[in-house]
Amino acid sequence: MADIIQLLPDHVANQIAAGEVVQRPASVVKELLENAIDAKATSIKLVIKDAGKTLVQVIDNGIGMSTTDARFCFERHATSKIKSADDLFKINTKGFRGEALASIAAIAHVELKTKTEDQEIGTHITIEGSEVSSQEAAVVPKGTTITVKNLFYNIPARRNFLKSNTVETRHIIDEFHRVALAHPQVEFIFLNNGSSVFNLPASNIRQRIVNIFGTKTNEKLVPVSEETDIVKVEGFIVKPQFAKKSRGEQFFFVNDRFIKSPYLHHAIHSAFEGLLKDGAHPGYFLFLEVAPESIDINIHPTKTEIKFEDEHSIYAMLRATTKHSLGQFNIAPILDFEKNPTMETPYGFNGKNPKAPTIEVDRNFNPFNSEPNFGSSNTSFKQQPFKPKSSATWEAMYVGLENDPDNYRESQTGIASIEYESEEVTGSFFESEEKKPSDITFQLQKKYIISPVKSGMMIIHQNLAHQRILYESFLKNITIKEAISQQLLFPLQLHFSTLDVEIIKSIQEQLEHTGFGFSSFKKDLIEISGIPVSVKESEIKNVLEKLVSDINNELPEAGFSQNDLLAKSLAKNLAIKTGTLLNIEEQEHLVHQLFACKEPTVSPTNKPVLMMLDISDIDKKFM
Repeated sequence: MADIIQLLPDHVANQIAAGEVVQRPASVVKELLENAIDAKATSIKLVIKDAGKTLVQVIDNGIGMSTTDARFCFERHATSKIKSADDLFKINTKGFRGEALASIAAIAHVELKTKTEDQEIGTHITIEGSEVSSQEAAVVPKGTTITVKNLFYNIPARRNFLKSNTVETRHIIDEFHRVALAHPQVEFIFLNNGSSVFNLPASNIRQRIVNIFGTKTNEKLVPVSEETDIVKVEGFIVKPQFAKKSRGEQFFFVNDRFIKSPYLHHAIHSAFEGLLKDGAHPGYFLFLEVAPESIDINIHPTKTEIKFEDEHSIYAMLRATTKHSLGQFNIAPILDFEKNPTMETPYGFNGKNPKAPTIEVDRNFNPFNSEPNFGSSNTSFKQQPFKPKSSATWEAMYVGLENDPDNYRESQTGIASIEYESEEVTGSFFESEEKKPSDITFQLQKKYIISPVKSGMMIIHQNLAHQRILYESFLKNITIKEAISQQLLFPLQLHFSTLDVEIIKSIQEQLEHTGFGFSSFKKDLIEISGIPVSVKESEIKNVLEKLVSDINNELPEAGFSQNDLLAKSLAKNLAIKTGTLLNIEEQEHLVHQLFACKEPTVSPTNKPVLMMLDISDIDKKFM
């Protein structure tokens, strides 16, 4: 049998490696930003076009590279961070495997301009599909500029799997947030399609968080600080009353590297136990510092997962530190064993014996032969003997009552009979007909509506049914551009992050067709002058937050599909929730509205809304 195993060419091996390292444009942004941080840059500029599909450019003022290093950095497994296997357990830098630039160069057009401080001129290299097309000297400033164009140009299948520009841009912004938060001492500038998105000056951690997520974030933060032999914890947690329904503001950093850890997230969530509303998630920006040899960061291609040597201890420390901060800043109740000075005995009473109070009792007091004089101005009551109108004693008042009580009452009161005023019954404009048994509905477990039909009974899921009703209503309003808006006497001001404001601004027209009215948009503030009739003013903040979350996760391109997603999101957020008690009129109104819909049997997310239970199926249960 002939030999069939052979070595892959370098460009093919690089494309295979790119499948692990470069999943989308955000992966390129992450690798290039981390390389700039490793180059000790103090100012980094990120420029993207068409969500990174057309252009990703990173400009830094770091130490730069020599001519030889500039050519050699695009080779596979070429790195300056590792020289022996032992170095894998003492990693303090971002990129260390030497696959990033080689993988990127295999699937895109790459230009590199770099110069060190002691060189007079720099180097300009152009690479297309792992092939170096040119290398020449160039006059460039100190630092490195890497330009990546036409990502996945030679792998069209991978390019077709990319999401819409909005989704891919969101992923890029997420990666930008993670790097910018981990390095507040570095200046970051972010340009998207020629417009400035972020301009973050060098600052501290708190100011960096506020610059990214808006000025309103400052009052939401609670500082966390603890240092032990195992781990050092610094950062901030978000107050429970500002917890969101989405998992947006959750950041773990280990040795200035962003990680994802469901195990450590559970530690934070358990520390907030009893303080969060149902469905709310805690927000946190926590920076952990551990010994490099006690972690393994090479277990995942994107290096977002880390293996800890003593994970249980870190879990316990993180949970205890979070609970301590919540209690220290009066966010959560704590046990206070310190003395309260107001409960201590004053110095003037030390050494004195307490005196028993004296109580004077009038043992001759009889309520039947005396009464207090309330007309006197003195504080003490004057006891005067009670003098009845007749000379008879009080027993004489009841003489003869047992013989003829009616005559006695008439003679004493002068009233022959007492008539009681009957209760007035108001008439009804419409005569209410008695409901037939088949028309009666009732609610089961505050979740289902049961309605009898000729063949048996119909069970309706109230939440999914209301979703279908609202979905068709919102979709109709968006399409025909007619909706009823409730104008607010005082405009509602809501604070969002800069990115969220831009997202809401991009769908302003569709929201106005559903009944929203917007007065102004500012950097991190939205002013709302009108809301849909079916929405409460207190729910507007949550509705828009959930809408932005849905848009970030699955917004398609503009068109009907965008309107469809907008209607689905609003319907899901505003529908009657499970556990809401409905009276008979509300139940019947919901049923009538449901069967007025075009598709009453399925929800907007294609879940069944109702089911029929035949009487024969019920009879079989009793056989």
